[in-house]
Amino acid sequence: MKRFIPGFLLAVLLAVPGTALAQRGQGWSVLAADSVGAGRNVFTGQIGFPGLTLGLLHGGSDKVDVGGKFTFNWGREGLVDATDEGLKLQLWLRIMLAKTSNVSFALTFQPGPFVYFIDQGRFDDNTAFGMALPIGFVVGIPVGSALMLNAGIDIPFNVYFGEGIGPVIPILFGGGLEYFVTNQFNVNFNLRLGPSIFPRFDDSAFTMEALAGVAYRF
Repeated sequence: MKRFIPGFLLAVLLAVPGTALAQRGQGWSVLAADSVGAGRNVFTGQIGFPGLTLGLLHGGSDKVDVGGKFTFNWGREGLVDATDEGLKLQLWLRIMLAKTSNVSFALTFQPGPFVYFIDQGRFDDNTAFGMALPIGFVVGIPVGSALMLNAGIDIPFNVYFGEGIGPVIPILFGGGLEYFVTNQFNVNFNLRLGPSIFPRFDDSAFTMEALAGVAYRF
C-alpha cells in the first residue's frame, strides 16, 4: 500500500504534458486542492452514487476552506451492495498544503453524523446511527485555463453505534475533473473506488463514489 500511493500519484502527473501544467486554471476548486479564495463562497451540488450532496464552502483564508454538507444517500456509505436510504450532515474542512504553477496538494476532513433506514425484510426494518470521520489527500493538476484534474486517496472511516457492524474502514483511490464554464461556474465529476474493511468480521466489500455536479462561486 505504501508503495502504491506515491506511484499512483506520479503516474497521474506524468500523464499530463508539462506545457499544459504551466497554466494555472481559474485559481479555485472544490474537488482538487486550490482553495476557493479568502472571503469567497461556493455552493456545490453533486448527484450519482451513493446519493445527492449539497454543500457550501467558505474561504477562510488563501489556504483554508470551511463549510458544511447535507447528503441524502441511497447507497449506504458507498457500499454497492447496500442500497439503504439515509441522511448525513458533515463539517467540510480543506487545508491546502502546497501550491506551485504545476500542482497543488491538500488535506480534507469531513466529520459528521449519519442515519440509515435499513430494510431487513417486511417486518424487520432497522434504523442505524453512526458517525463519519473521512479524511483525504488530494492532488490538483491544472490543464489549461478551463480544466482542473484531481487525483487522490480517501479514507472515509465510519462507525456505527449500537449495531453489530462497528467500525468500517474504506480505502478509496481515484480522480476527477472540473471544467470551468466561466470563472464563477464549473461542472465536475469525481470517482473513487476501493474496498471497505470490516475489522469485526474480518471481511471487506467493494465501495464506490461516482458523483457529477456543479459549483458556483460568489
